[in-house]
Amino acid sequence: MIHKTAIVNKKAEISGKSKIGPYSIVGPNVKIGEGAEIQSHVNITGNTIIGNNTKIFPFASVGTNPQDLKYKGEETKLEIGSNNIIREHVTINTGTVGGGGITKIGNSNLIMIGAHIAHDCMVGNNVVIANSAAIAGHAQISDEVIIGGNCGIQQFTRIGRMAMIGGMSGVSRDVIPYGLSFGNRNYLEGINLIGLRRKKVSNKEILALSEAYKEIFKTNSLHENLAKLNKTLKNNSYVREIVDFIYHDKKRPICTPLSE
Repeated sequence: MIHKTAIVNKKAEISGKSKIGPYSIVGPNVKIGEGAEIQSHVNITGNTIIGNNTKIFPFASVGTNPQDLKYKGEETKLEIGSNNIIREHVTINTGTVGGGGITKIGNSNLIMIGAHIAHDCMVGNNVVIANSAAIAGHAQISDEVIIGGNCGIQQFTRIGRMAMIGGMSGVSRDVIPYGLSFGNRNYLEGINLIGLRRKKVSNKEILALSEAYKEIFKTNSLHENLAKLNKTLKNNSYVREIVDFIYHDKKRPICTPLSE
């Protein structure tokens, strides 16, 4: 159902089972999936795909040009998956040619009021991005991450699966999977124990993660510490995920605990 005051370009592909609210604007290259709900005063433009059952609240602006001085109007994309909740005043930009040409958001994410997701970001599934968090270009946010309110995520930063970022943190260093990170310039506080328990990860696995955390970060020589990590811990799938994350090609240094 399309409200009579909405402005929807005839070339847009709108599922008959979706809703477009009053005064919303939908551009010609937009595709909106089945069961999606676009509330009032929403702007959707660019080469943008909105997945099934995604709900976008008033005054969000989705698919607009990247805030990158190198962008010269090239054809780039934004893909948003299914079952997302995108709250009021959220802004999400398309990609840039230099960054792969696409910004991509997975499924079942909650993006709260006033958050910004910049060009070429990759956001996984079941992510929570709290109010007014700003994620700069090329950042990679893995599944089940929680980003606190008013955080600033620097460009090219990676945040591993099930990590939690405390509110008002300035994130300039990569955060390991399951990590708990805070600070004006983020540091690592430990393992996200609450998140792991909520996901019903066994105590045995949590103890292995905690032990590995102590060994990996016991000195500033991360790679030396990783080389000395015992095989039992290395073979643990949760620990292996952290090790692979640290070794993976990256643009930012790894976030570590504060030095005593």
